Amino acid sequence: MITTDLDHLPTDVDVAVIGSGAAGLTAATRAADAHARVVVLEKAAQLGGTTAVGGGVIWAPANPLAADAGFADSRQEALDYLNAATEGALTEAEAQWFVDSASAAVDYLTRETRVSLTPLARPDYRLEFPGATQGGRSLDNSAFDVGSIPGLAEALRPSSYFPLLTMAERDDLNGAAADPELLKTRTETGVRTMGGALAASLLMSAIDRGVKVAVNAAVGSLDRTDDCRWQLRLREGRTLLADTVVIASGGFEWNPRLQASFLPHRITPISAPSNEGDGLELGLRLGGAVSDMTTFWGVPVITTPDQIYDGKQSGRMGNVEMTLPGSITVGADGKRFVNEALNYHDVSRVFGATDAARLAPKGDPAWLVFDRQYLNSYPVAGSTPGSPADWMIEAETIEALAEAIGVDPVGLIDQVAKFNADAESGVDTEFGRGNSPEDRFLGDSSVTPNPCLRPLTVGPFYAVPVHCGALGTSGGLSADEHGRVVDFSGAPIDGLYTAGNVSASVFHGAYPGGGATLGSAVVRAFVAGRHIAGRGIADDEQAQEEDHARSGEHVHSIRR
Repeated sequence: MITTDLDHLPTDVDVAVIGSGAAGLTAATRAADAHARVVVLEKAAQLGGTTAVGGGVIWAPANPLAADAGFADSRQEALDYLNAATEGALTEAEAQWFVDSASAAVDYLTRETRVSLTPLARPDYRLEFPGATQGGRSLDNSAFDVGSIPGLAEALRPSSYFPLLTMAERDDLNGAAADPELLKTRTETGVRTMGGALAASLLMSAIDRGVKVAVNAAVGSLDRTDDCRWQLRLREGRTLLADTVVIASGGFEWNPRLQASFLPHRITPISAPSNEGDGLELGLRLGGAVSDMTTFWGVPVITTPDQIYDGKQSGRMGNVEMTLPGSITVGADGKRFVNEALNYHDVSRVFGATDAARLAPKGDPAWLVFDRQYLNSYPVAGSTPGSPADWMIEAETIEALAEAIGVDPVGLIDQVAKFNADAESGVDTEFGRGNSPEDRFLGDSSVTPNPCLRPLTVGPFYAVPVHCGALGTSGGLSADEHGRVVDFSGAPIDGLYTAGNVSASVFHGAYPGGGATLGSAVVRAFVAGRHIAGRGIADDEQAQEEDHARSGEHVHSIRR
């Protein structure tokens, strides 16, 4: 069995982990290396959290896999880049901690668990900064054969929309649709890729170590006992006692109350809908401090009527559609307001910036506008190239399209004319789209001289709304260098750890490269699990010595 029924779940354990995404499973796996009794409690009916929903890429600078693959990188270059990419928000000690811990985490995962990672030839998101690299820091997951393990496919949360391709395979598509036969074969055989592969490999690594995993196990309260242990009360009534708790339950992006309380403007989440801030509120009630609460892992999002996930309206990342040639993204005035090929996190920051004329976010509303040639060439939010979907707005002329979507017709006509002239020359004189290698990475290399630019000239013309979306929130519980939750005085709360989007990001709201979300989550979870395991071993050795001195007998169980 992959999961343990609540009726058979241990009620007294060494470590209880709340959440079954990459953060929770990494912490559980590493803690279990010390032979601790570990349980993972998942609120939802399936495992994997937002990890299983998404792309699964881990950003880890100066990692050993990149060096073995011949990518140029160094510890000092990584430190220089982090300092620049986070605008100095990381202290030197924090940057050193992350770079060194990331390397150790990658080494551990690839040597000691079922995780299989491959460096991507994907450039950092700000190549103009010192220490940036052309590739190797973003790590992809090898495909994982879920179908060969009974019960795993049913237990694991599916991707919301990503095709069954590795990220490297997706990058190689050059904007085209995936091979349907390959997708069919992988579907029939039960192969998972991207975040699904990472979640599956971590889940099985935890189970290999005897970790018990339960679903439908939402934690309603977390309290200290008189003997300084933790009592976890599940919402369905059961209670568990644990010496150590790891809160790794995801962000708060699906909680309208918390979103309105902390975020600067509304967002459209595309993560696991179970991310409602439960763990954040547990930590706050225990006196945990928070930081960076106004930040989130941003991404432009296209929503379609059929994009329903866990019964809720969801969407797809729209950054590829915005980058490919033959499209522009405009606001209410019909004008472009951003370099559409900019990395998705920074695009979202511009979406949320205030439009001085309207005193509203620039990207609210925003529209992806494209022509028939674009429609024939590329899928849009999963559509079939050449076939307009019924949720696309279509018009024979740019003016008619502007009227149909409610933007200024003169503004859109002028914008398309200016963009077309720039596209013909291959130089975007307004925003520099396609000028940098990171811009061109997701363009169409068959289009010259600029793979991100092509005129919009072939009618009819189309438009779909684009929203400021989120892969998750990135502010949350504050943690120290061991992953322990700290209170507002900066002191660690003994026995309470945190990792993933429920905790404040390592990068303080910045997004240095593809996979930064999981880079922050996995590294902190690894460090937390290592500290828990180390503390257990040290405490066990001390207990054995004391017991041996008293009775000459050894204690074999690990207790904290």
